[in-house]
Amino acid sequence: MKHLISSEQFTAGLLHELFVLADQMKSHPRDFDDILKHKVVATLFYEPSTRTRLSFESAVQRLGAKLISTENAREMSSAIKGENILDSIRVVQGYCDAIILRHYENDAARKATEVASVPIINAGGGTGEHPTQALLDLYTIYSFKQKISGSKVAVLGDLKNGRTIHSLIKSLSLYDDIEIYGFSRIGLEMPAEYISYLNSRQVSYHAVSSFEEIPGTVDVLYHTRTQTERISDEKVSSGEIIIDREVMKRFSDATLLMHPLPRNQEIAQEVDFDPRAIYFKQSENGLFIRMALLTSLLGATVGR
Repeated sequence: MKHLISSEQFTAGLLHELFVLADQMKSHPRDFDDILKHKVVATLFYEPSTRTRLSFESAVQRLGAKLISTENAREMSSAIKGENILDSIRVVQGYCDAIILRHYENDAARKATEVASVPIINAGGGTGEHPTQALLDLYTIYSFKQKISGSKVAVLGDLKNGRTIHSLIKSLSLYDDIEIYGFSRIGLEMPAEYISYLNSRQVSYHAVSSFEEIPGTVDVLYHTRTQTERISDEKVSSGEIIIDREVMKRFSDATLLMHPLPRNQEIAQEVDFDPRAIYFKQSENGLFIRMALLTSLLGATVGR
């Protein structure tokens, strides 16, 4: 795999290799200090980001590579002068060995691969996909459960515009005996194309309208905020589905509560102290799995 554009590129075997490598990097970080010491990586972000950008930039530097970066390329790069994304990629690739790209267009990363001579990593594209978020989500489930096959996962919130949801369910479909429950406000339901994708891979998808319809033994509750910045239809409710202590009482001690962050009010802060609430550990895992991904894509040899 030269580029990472979509979760559809993953295989269960590749994911397992990345999980094992991420575990090594988490346990023995000093062993990987200079594995990319002769590389330069560019982060090119046309949309705001905290976790994705900083974890990638930390990963680059922890692996010994050099970093060049623009945080707000939509306003603070030649895009403001009208330069198109393909010309930007043609220029930036001359300065680096890989480009980590976040863009407001769904297919910007795919377009970038048409002209790129260096690896392109999709760090989030419009309402489409966010494959490295899916990587850290699956890695987190694996870390806590030691398995993914056989999981029952409830995805909550903005299922229409939530690119983290779209990448996650595609990745889950690589595993056996997966059931997915979708709970959203009216107008923010899972798009038909993703339901069809799951059906084609024999993944059971259940659209529900209340917490009561989600099994109390579900393995994962995966919540997301409403993507208000992507909603133009005034008829669509921007209200959140709230998880608080009372809601969590419905679910078993083994149910994990995850969220890609940032959150608004959809998870009450009182839930932060519940041992099942693992969203901050989930975010931390992004560092190690992105270190593993960069090492894999840039062809570094790992030996311990």
